[in-house]
Amino acid sequence: MNVHLDAYAASVAEQGYTHDSIRQQIVVIADFSRWLAQKHIDVQALNSQIVDRYLRLRRRQQRIRRGEPKTLVRLLAMLGQKSVVKQHQQPVADNARTRITNEFRCYLLQDRGLSPSTLLNYVPVAEQFLAERFHNAVPNFAMIQATHVTGFVLRHARQSSPVRAGLMVTALRSFFRYLRHRGVIATDLAACVPTVPNWSLSTIPRFLPAAAVERILECCDRTTSVGRRNHTILLLLARLGVRAGEVVGLSLDDIDWSTGQITIRGKGGKSAQLPLVNDVGSALADYLRHDRPRSATRRVFLRHRAPLVGFGNSSTISSLVRRALKHAGVESVHTGAHVLRHSLATSLLRQGGSLDEIGELLRHQSPNTTAIYAKVDVTALHTLALPWPGGGR
Repeated sequence: MNVHLDAYAASVAEQGYTHDSIRQQIVVIADFSRWLAQKHIDVQALNSQIVDRYLRLRRRQQRIRRGEPKTLVRLLAMLGQKSVVKQHQQPVADNARTRITNEFRCYLLQDRGLSPSTLLNYVPVAEQFLAERFHNAVPNFAMIQATHVTGFVLRHARQSSPVRAGLMVTALRSFFRYLRHRGVIATDLAACVPTVPNWSLSTIPRFLPAAAVERILECCDRTTSVGRRNHTILLLLARLGVRAGEVVGLSLDDIDWSTGQITIRGKGGKSAQLPLVNDVGSALADYLRHDRPRSATRRVFLRHRAPLVGFGNSSTISSLVRRALKHAGVESVHTGAHVLRHSLATSLLRQGGSLDEIGELLRHQSPNTTAIYAKVDVTALHTLALPWPGGGR
């Protein structure tokens, strides 16, 4: 095992782990190595079952250290990549489901040109449906009936908001259309997916007053590198109306300092250039110059703890916004990242911006998407309202 320690240390160092953390991980591996020697287990025979056996022993002895399981998982993965041990093989059923969903992911990304943020909504629905319908068995699509589809939707729609439920049925229809396109199923299962009521323009867009948005930005702690990173993200959301998934996917190559523009890669694989307004551009430049950790990834925004990689998904951005609202003492029923996008649109409308201009800034593909903001322009609606018969009685 000792011959692999240098390679392991170099690997985790590249991921941004500190010298102290690496030293602690090496101690963990040294203890594990001694146990392997006592049990006469060769490194080449290592697998996840042996690691689990060792960790169970450590727990019974109450000697397990913080981070010990993750260290051994990383070690096993590195040894697998170097072909020192056999890489973990999933059960046949898991492999079949993984292959199907991976092919579905490639279809959405390459054939349909959907954005990575859209895949985060679509693919998990397909994975969940397959897991619930077939459990530990290899998927047999000929066995799927309409009642299985409607039952899945009814179970999960009750636990979701109308918008989230709408995303679920859209994803499910897309998955079944893909399966029929590939010839995997002959029945049009997409037609079996029930519709979730979510009438257009039936709600008021969720937004915060402009003063509340400014308070959130002002209260953001800018005395630390993490705070300055978060402040930059909040500015992108509040000043440019960028979506959470677009923040996650933002690359260093998307910033053009010579023209003062930033490329936002949004839904449907479409991209748009937005101006880097003064406060956004300054915050972004300062973050990249002083606070962004060194990393091989091209993602703009990185985790502040090892491994130093980009955020996993858009929920991290929404959690960041939620904490910022709480820190600023701003109360809101809606606390996700999208509330700042809605707030920007509402503020621009009340300052005299047209719906067409707002739709262009927010990169809406249809004017109908922007039309909902007309409902918050009460002053303009007053000029269109007819007087009540008989006066103001």
